[in-house]
Amino acid sequence: MKQVFAFNNKEDFDRYQDKTVILYQKLDVYRLELEKNFGLTELPRGIVWTTHELATMTFSTIPIPAFTSRELIFMSPDVVSWRKLFLEQLEGQKNEKIEAYYKNLKMDHIATILGHELTHHSDLFVDEFGDEREDGIWFEEGMCEYIPRKLMLSPLEFSEIVEIELELMKMFRKKYGSHSINDFGQGSYEGSLTSIMFDYWRSFLAIRYLVEEQAGGDIMSVFGKYQQWNQEGRKVPLSEHFNVESMFSL
Repeated sequence: MKQVFAFNNKEDFDRYQDKTVILYQKLDVYRLELEKNFGLTELPRGIVWTTHELATMTFSTIPIPAFTSRELIFMSPDVVSWRKLFLEQLEGQKNEKIEAYYKNLKMDHIATILGHELTHHSDLFVDEFGDEREDGIWFEEGMCEYIPRKLMLSPLEFSEIVEIELELMKMFRKKYGSHSINDFGQGSYEGSLTSIMFDYWRSFLAIRYLVEEQAGGDIMSVFGKYQQWNQEGRKVPLSEHFNVESMFSL
């Protein structure tokens, strides 16, 4: 993949250059895993490294400075801005454990965000870029969270993010969890940052449940059931096909 550096000035390029090198190296190792085991056959044309501000105000209008298209991945390598963003999820509520976790967020976690974007390019997903993608978006987004975290983090680091996002989901379930998990994608990016992230937490935790508690760690068997749902004509909502909706009832 080509690397494109989209910064307003040389100072920003110099400030983030070492971080882009580290992130790209971590992504390259992860890429090999995707190619070997998870259906990655065609790479995006490149990564556009940019600032949080440019990612969220110029290249897109969503408040998250990492996203992908058919051709390009856009990514901010600024760890400080990522820490600040994740702390904003608390909406002013106090939680010492969550605050301490995000204040000390490591580069490995930022690398999983980049890995998330690359995972979207796997051929194991049944929808293509540009499709309306109204069904089962939670499955793809959840897998794009789960796989890089499982492969790129240590077991301890993985268990820590599970614990943090379980806590966050419990904190905001009444405020943002009244809709079905199947509604992910229907105006998902029109609300607050926390309402957006709630759907990501819920989708990740649903995939973790399916893989680790229902499939004994066999990710491909979960993909097989997902592809079966598509091949049979999507006769029921995907959450019903997997029987996960009850996990998130208020």
